[in-house]
Amino acid sequence: MESEAKTYVQTKIKNQSETHLVQRIRPHIELIAALFSGVLILAGWILDRNDLSTASVTAYVLAFVIGGFAKAKEGIEETIANKELNVEMLMIFAAIGSAIIGYWTEGAILIFIFAVSGALETYTMNKSHKEISALMDLQPEEALLIRDGIEKKVHVSHLQIGDLIFIKPGERVPSDGKIVDGSTNLDEAAITGESIPISKGMADEVFAGTVNLNGAITVEITKKNDETLFHKIIQLVQSAQSEKSPSQLFIEKFEGKYVKIVLAVVVLMMFFPHFLLGWSWNETFYRAMILLVVASPCALVASIMPATLSAISNGARKGILFKGGVHLENLSHLKAIAFDKTGTLTKGKPEVTDFIVKTGLNHDEILQKAASIENQSTHPLANAVVKYANKHLQVSFIRPEGLEDVAGWGVKAKIGHESWKIGKAAFIGKDEASSFANGIASKLAQEGKTVVFAQRNEEIVAIIALKDVVRTETKDAINQLKKQGIYTMMLTGDSQTTAYAIASESHVNDFIAECLPEEKVNHLKKLKKDYANVAMVGDGINDAPALATANVGIAMGEGTDVALETADVVLMKNDLPKIAEAIELSRRMNKIVKQNVVFSITVIMILIASNFLQILDLPYGVIGHEGSTILVILNSLRLLRN
Repeated sequence: MESEAKTYVQTKIKNQSETHLVQRIRPHIELIAALFSGVLILAGWILDRNDLSTASVTAYVLAFVIGGFAKAKEGIEETIANKELNVEMLMIFAAIGSAIIGYWTEGAILIFIFAVSGALETYTMNKSHKEISALMDLQPEEALLIRDGIEKKVHVSHLQIGDLIFIKPGERVPSDGKIVDGSTNLDEAAITGESIPISKGMADEVFAGTVNLNGAITVEITKKNDETLFHKIIQLVQSAQSEKSPSQLFIEKFEGKYVKIVLAVVVLMMFFPHFLLGWSWNETFYRAMILLVVASPCALVASIMPATLSAISNGARKGILFKGGVHLENLSHLKAIAFDKTGTLTKGKPEVTDFIVKTGLNHDEILQKAASIENQSTHPLANAVVKYANKHLQVSFIRPEGLEDVAGWGVKAKIGHESWKIGKAAFIGKDEASSFANGIASKLAQEGKTVVFAQRNEEIVAIIALKDVVRTETKDAINQLKKQGIYTMMLTGDSQTTAYAIASESHVNDFIAECLPEEKVNHLKKLKKDYANVAMVGDGINDAPALATANVGIAMGEGTDVALETADVVLMKNDLPKIAEAIELSRRMNKIVKQNVVFSITVIMILIASNFLQILDLPYGVIGHEGSTILVILNSLRLLRN
């Protein structure tokens, strides 16, 4: 019994090892077959040199079958499915034709190099899908569910909205949700590409696939497993890799007609040179076979797709998600970019820039009392004041009395025997507000800042200036775009004064203020008329109509769901310099595609001309044609590098 158990375990381990080996070999099976066919060709050549013709032909036939199986299968299946001849069929005809006239070695070498180029193309495809596979491996399959005080491991697909899950330090977050207990630092590199951990606490969002670094947290599920941001990123990149660019679609459409023309010319060449030029039948058929090889547009067909896949893969690795090759290709043609202000050029949240206290009063005391009152409000401006106080004070807040929130104006409260008002100038008295500190409020307003006054016992004691601060990287991002020759414009619903201040600080070429969402669409249409190719950058929510109108819509990652659905390009980290990087990647891709197309067409023309002049032999035709295909694919693979 013990012996049987031991045998069972050994068999199981052996089967698992074999399965693992097969999984490791499978991605390289085409290349292995190609290399094995190369060994068979060498064996066939050696056997032929030793006058073992039967054995030599057998080796060549095996080389044909083993090396050409994958591409022949692909070509036949596509021909049946599309009812259209393709490049693979030309190669099959050329190899068979070479064998018919006795050029076994040349035909086998043709199959060998064609198989190597096919393996390289498959490698490019696998490489471009590698990031997706890596991402999919990042999401845990199980989660620790808390229900009725009991912890239970469940598959992530069983999680429902509202469920509570417990995530320990070092574990990956299994699904999107919000923290309801605990605090931690999260590594969000899988989502944003940012390597610096982000601090998270109560009510903060967490995303599937991110890593909980140092604190135990309880998370409430807010999305189903197939609706998480992580899942949508995977779907987005998969979709992008399957969507073809206009150039690729043109080449594929052109390929079918071109193959028919080549076959027609080859058929004519099998007869006309013999009657018109006096070539022998053997020479005529030989030249027809060479034409079949060299006129095949393999390199031309391989000029675009590997480059596009490599560029999309490169962008995904850097947190730049393209929804398809068409958008990647269009980026390089941009002449102008329009930016939303809030959340795009700016941080999207007001911050206190100035806290000016009346001369003779204690700065910290006034700040403490003003912040204590604002701490009772949920208004964004009030939150900014509290945040500012927390940063600059070492004392705790005071509990105010008789708090009254006057909607649209400000807040009233009492602290001890003091009566306080915090709000607009009209709320505390316009005349007194305008004269405070030599009229500094007017100067602050001209700088695009929102001014709030603090009044104690009918006396203005402080003025608070707040502003939606420009992102630190905005200026550099805009300057990079200008260097690329792109016109920049800001579209915002803010006042003329605020828009002018932000535009000046951001370095954009121009701005349009007091702009409603529907008006942004009209301004974009005008930009398209003036500049032809225009992009819109926004947060993907109120900018959705404008993002859809632009030639290329670029969304900031914080727009999450709406951004992923509306835009053509998504910056997973709100990093504006990535736009210039994406444009540069697009330009590199188009440059490499042009190099590939020009090179492949030039090689085909030279080889065809050489064949008609009877100076090109089949071996050199094979090497020239298939070598150009391999070089084109290798050139495209350069886009995988940073």
